[in-house]
Amino acid sequence: MAEVNVTVNGRSYPIGCDDGEEAQVQRLSGLVDGRVRELAALVGQVGEARLLLMAALTMADDLEGAQRELAALKEASKADAQSGNLARVEAETGSEALLSVARRLEDIAAKLEAP
Repeated sequence: MAEVNVTVNGRSYPIGCDDGEEAQVQRLSGLVDGRVRELAALVGQVGEARLLLMAALTMADDLEGAQRELAALKEASKADAQSGNLARVEAETGSEALLSVARRLEDIAAKLEAP
């Protein structure tokens, strides 16, 4: 197990992580530090625990919004697939849609070549 020292709002914290995840922990702590600094600029230094809690809550709100958007995109993609909008399905589902189209085209070609 590895340990990384991260700095948030000017204070250093030792954080344990799996080997090889040190860079990820550093990157994520940079995001947290940025949010804490934004909040401190808005509300002042209201205490470390309160700033960290406010950062966690605002980041959780961002995550929840992103999850709602992702769910809406998945539903729209599913609706498009069911309605036969092949162009949009290909764009949104990437290689899986392309493979499916290729298989259909091969089936059609085989039927056309059959005597």
